[in-house]
Amino acid sequence: MTQKSNRRDFVKRSAAATAGLFVFPSIVRPSALGLGGKLPPSDRVVIGSIGVGSQGMSNMRDFLRLKNAVQFVAVCDVDSDRQKQAKDVVDAANKNKDCRMYGDYREFLEKEKLDAVSLAIPDHWHGLIYTETINKKVAVYGEKPISRTIKDGQAIVAAAKKNNTVWQTGSWQRSLPNFRRGAELAINGRVGKIKYIEVGLPDGGRGVGTPPIQDVPSAINWDMWLGPAPKVPYRGTCHYQWRWILDYSGGQLTDWTGHHVDIANWGAGLEYTNPVEVSGIGVYPAEGLYDAPVEYDILCKYANGIEMRVANSSRLKLGMGTTWYGDLGWVHTDRGDVLSASDPKILEEVIGENETHLYKSENHWQNFVDSVRSGKPTIAPIEPAFNAVVVALLGEIAMTTGQTIKWDQEKQEIIDNARASRLLSRPYRKPWELPTI
Repeated sequence: MTQKSNRRDFVKRSAAATAGLFVFPSIVRPSALGLGGKLPPSDRVVIGSIGVGSQGMSNMRDFLRLKNAVQFVAVCDVDSDRQKQAKDVVDAANKNKDCRMYGDYREFLEKEKLDAVSLAIPDHWHGLIYTETINKKVAVYGEKPISRTIKDGQAIVAAAKKNNTVWQTGSWQRSLPNFRRGAELAINGRVGKIKYIEVGLPDGGRGVGTPPIQDVPSAINWDMWLGPAPKVPYRGTCHYQWRWILDYSGGQLTDWTGHHVDIANWGAGLEYTNPVEVSGIGVYPAEGLYDAPVEYDILCKYANGIEMRVANSSRLKLGMGTTWYGDLGWVHTDRGDVLSASDPKILEEVIGENETHLYKSENHWQNFVDSVRSGKPTIAPIEPAFNAVVVALLGEIAMTTGQTIKWDQEKQEIIDNARASRLLSRPYRKPWELPTI
């Protein structure tokens, strides 16, 4: 099944009891969170979106499906056409014309008094915009991967800790029953002691050569879209195709670790740790604009002895998804409600009352809203999301240098390798700078 169809099926299941849009009044109340309070369950969460392309619009619709849950009041995007499309969706839900539009996230954050912000922007912007949004002391629903570089991710995590931010990562697989069930079987020893994990991610995009330089469409602020990335001519790659360009993304490797590596960590008790050693090989396009790896094969070793292999799915026997291997068998989970095991009896096992029961959510967006109201942690908090992408980013460094990377978990740095350490960050184009925490 495709990513799009799986997400659509998930949304249908999770929204079945709340189908239809709630009509909101046009008056916007002051933000309760901004006044240091907690939202009572009867109050709607005042929310806005930065980035309203395909993923941002999808998340916005998912929130709007929740009855009595949110009141969208503003949208922000560097593409004015997308601004208007998002405004139309919000205005239709609110039955008014009050949704405000912005082309610059700084103006959006300065003027809007919100409880929460939904963020869906290209990866190279995450360090800046995620950190600045968190520093406004609002709750954040942020898309994975958390960051394009480890240094950016460290800044985001530090800001979230400092501000005690309610954070939900868009790793919605955690809110699907087959992923939670597979992870619970693994973490409760139903396949024995876990020794090895395989994580299959999509094969990389092959690219289409080098698109010609084009005139920038009047609706797009290209310089703002680039932001901290190098200044380059417009070639029509700013909507989705940016994923195959290393200045903006790490390709399928970094994009999907926020899903399947996150689940692997969840079921192995590795959510709050990093590998201590990472090696890997990659296959890159021979020519053209697109330079993200089209194949990758990474081996991570953890301090507790577990090894995790992360590779493009065509390299693995079970393909896409997560497989935990123990000394008594294996269990595998993937999208499309996939849950299988070396012995079908494993899947029938009952998790006892005193065993580990993982956080249960039946709707990822409702879970975020509930946490905004209560102040309690979400199902997909910031640190596990960062630790998932660290696997990919250290793997990327290993592939780039051709070296085995040694990682110091406590100091959060590469050990005795100046060349590799330079790759923990990417230069920002002036005048953009990562906020100091």
